Amino acid sequence: MKAVRFHEYGDPGVLRHEDVEQPVPGPGEVRVRVAATSFNPVDANIRGGFMQGPIPVALPHTPGIDVAGTVDALGEGVEGVAIGDDVVGFLPMNGPGAAAEYVLAPAEVLTAAPKSVPLADAAALPLVGLTAYQALFEHGGLAAGQRVLVNGAGGAVGGYAVQLAKSAGAHVIATASPRSGEAVRAAGADEVVDHTTTGLTAAVTEPVDLALNLAPVDPAELAALLTLVKPGGVLVNTTVWMPAPSDEERGVRGIDLFVRSDAGQLAELVASVDRDELRVDVAERLPLAELPALHARAAEGGVHGKVVVVPSAV
Repeated sequence: MKAVRFHEYGDPGVLRHEDVEQPVPGPGEVRVRVAATSFNPVDANIRGGFMQGPIPVALPHTPGIDVAGTVDALGEGVEGVAIGDDVVGFLPMNGPGAAAEYVLAPAEVLTAAPKSVPLADAAALPLVGLTAYQALFEHGGLAAGQRVLVNGAGGAVGGYAVQLAKSAGAHVIATASPRSGEAVRAAGADEVVDHTTTGLTAAVTEPVDLALNLAPVDPAELAALLTLVKPGGVLVNTTVWMPAPSDEERGVRGIDLFVRSDAGQLAELVASVDRDELRVDVAERLPLAELPALHARAAEGGVHGKVVVVPSAV
């Protein structure tokens, strides 16, 4: 089968589109015929060698944390999944990824794929959808009637965060550039702040219950976000290389989110998609052989929106 792998850490040039042996599922595993994976910035950080501490991988390594596809073979002891099932999942970050024609997955990370979108497009959901879900509800405790600020709403996680927060009955304030402002408003934001022209502390005149930071801001900007959170509120930060500040005097908690795979939560997101309550947005669909070029484009800041990567044999 074909896969994209890197045999050493480095720039996008280390990625190779090559022939590899088709994997055989072990106990508790299933083999998935990949319909698509997607590109996430963490893929580039793993490839560059910047995540060896938290995400150690064996070389050569196949990237691709998200997977959508069809179950092709079952390992010993697998229950609840059958050959022919269309599934979606968030694969273990330290294991072989889905930038391949076939991938092995622990059965417990998979859930049934949404029926209302093309199977390949479902690969745009797991990592970014779970990041938004866990930030808002698991760590932020968001409830109906609350006010939430999504800083960096123009990205893939931000798009899901705005939709989920609005669906939960929150008042959503979102920051976005002019390029993505209309999309953020269409996702359900009640207020959109153009961060290229307006400072947040001036634009947000009433405190929020939850601030979600998805943008690579400097420490001063992150500290400024904290001041916009009302006493007893929460600041959730996904840029984990810069710890979230807290304000103990006002009871404002700062939480650093490192997303994890959760098939139950993913099933809830899938159900929201099939109820037409959550839209899966795909900016581009590219063949697997173009993944190295996609990494190179991302390194230059040339990737906007969610890109799904489709094996040519599928």
